[in-house]
Amino acid sequence: MFVQPLEPVADSLALSALVAALPLVTVLVLLGAVRMRAHRAGLAGLAVALATACLGYGMPAGQALSAAAQGALFGLFPILWIVVNALWIHRMTVRTGHFDVLRRSFSGLSADPRVQALVIAFCFGALLEALAGFGAPVAISAVMLVALGFAPVRAAVVALVANTAPVAFGAMGTPVVTLAQVTGLPLDAVAPVVGRQTPLLALVVPLLLVFLVDGRRGLRETWMPALACGLAFAAVQFAAANYVSAQLADIGAALAGAAALIAVPGARRPAAEPVRAAVLTGARSADLDVRDSRADVVRAYAPYALIVAVFSLAQLPPVKALLARATRTFDWPFLDVAGPDGTPVAGNTFALPLLAAGGTLVLLAGALSAPVLGVRAATAVREWAATVSELRLAVLTVTAVLALAYVMNLSGQAATIGHFVAAAGAGLAFLSPVLGWFGVAVTGSDTSANALFGALQVTAARQSGLSPVLLAAANSSGGVLGKMISPQNLAIACAAVGLAGREGDLLRRVLPWSLGLLLVMCLIVVGQSTDVLGWMLP
Repeated sequence: MFVQPLEPVADSLALSALVAALPLVTVLVLLGAVRMRAHRAGLAGLAVALATACLGYGMPAGQALSAAAQGALFGLFPILWIVVNALWIHRMTVRTGHFDVLRRSFSGLSADPRVQALVIAFCFGALLEALAGFGAPVAISAVMLVALGFAPVRAAVVALVANTAPVAFGAMGTPVVTLAQVTGLPLDAVAPVVGRQTPLLALVVPLLLVFLVDGRRGLRETWMPALACGLAFAAVQFAAANYVSAQLADIGAALAGAAALIAVPGARRPAAEPVRAAVLTGARSADLDVRDSRADVVRAYAPYALIVAVFSLAQLPPVKALLARATRTFDWPFLDVAGPDGTPVAGNTFALPLLAAGGTLVLLAGALSAPVLGVRAATAVREWAATVSELRLAVLTVTAVLALAYVMNLSGQAATIGHFVAAAGAGLAFLSPVLGWFGVAVTGSDTSANALFGALQVTAARQSGLSPVLLAAANSSGGVLGKMISPQNLAIACAAVGLAGREGDLLRRVLPWSLGLLLVMCLIVVGQSTDVLGWMLP
């Protein structure tokens, strides 16, 4: 059995943490400074993680490779499984022309491109995050913005930044459910605190988006609809997380945000031509002025309505229990790891949720959508294969980075970094969201970051006399801000808008906003740990 060491380098926690961070630093430097392609940067980071695990932490090479294999499988299933199937549905709507109908429907909600960005990237993106998550909202929102005439880089940046506030409750609440599971805290204790942190981001992000689209003029002219959208989204997300259901928080918030946005007087009016010329610098589709029949509009919305219906049915206790029966749990081969205290880690076993996985539910929704859209079975299969081919580099990136994350986790590198952060004592409340941000930056998944660091946050909180629920929630809330800089999300955004190979350019554009919003979240958590904002907690 391999027992994870916490201080393998010169018996120093600080030096060990510095060495443990090398894989992540490698990936970010290669992406941002060297401008290496994301899949190559991910593979390089994986190589560094394996070398650090074997040479620095003394992990047997066979176990290190087994850990990498487990991470790669997790990257394929369920993460890429849900992305591929979500984008498959999108490809079918494109093939049949119904995506153009949907795009025209959204553009008809408002003629102002700044409001269109809010409707598509923030509201519709949040709905996609609620139902699918794992990259699908960024890909689909970015494609729709490009079709409306946004330049590819601007569309990708807007889609990435918008994919923040809904992430903690995305994929039917998977991140917070996972957080509750790994920490042993009740879901109805953790979800309400997250629901008193991320809604504050929802107040800021719409304003930031109109600034990204049109600078100070965008803020000056569209602050009212942006603020209304953020307020409605935040209010419903807060209410659902605290009093209804964490799984439904983003669905209600997305719909409320869109309704409030369009209800603001003037939001539907066209922007001045100089504004449109400055914002819509890409090629605008010539068919945006076509009037579609009501039947075509219904069919265009049908795939997303079917996703809502399938996921809603899957949450019914009898159906949920039936789907769970197909989950297979087994001991992962060639892996026998214990934590620093000698207790076997959860990674020694692996669960394969064959039917309960979100990707399987999206696949079912896609199968139901195909006849509605008029797609033959053979054509649907070809489109699925084409989706996999289109995402092949993103697949390599995601599997490499998830393999990296699992090697860091199972070798003890992640635990070293976590204990180093926890040693901050009184500063732990400030650094707690940073740990979640770090986890999502590596894995691209708030769910994975919660699984990686959730239990550690609770342990550190108890050692420091802080609220375990607060720091566990901070891990998830801080993590959502690392989503926009995660290599796989950058790769997905680039693939969606035809910017393959320019992940480094996107990273440099979004990194300042990621760090700035992270600072805001850190200050919120610090305030909630004291009397300043402590009244916000349940």
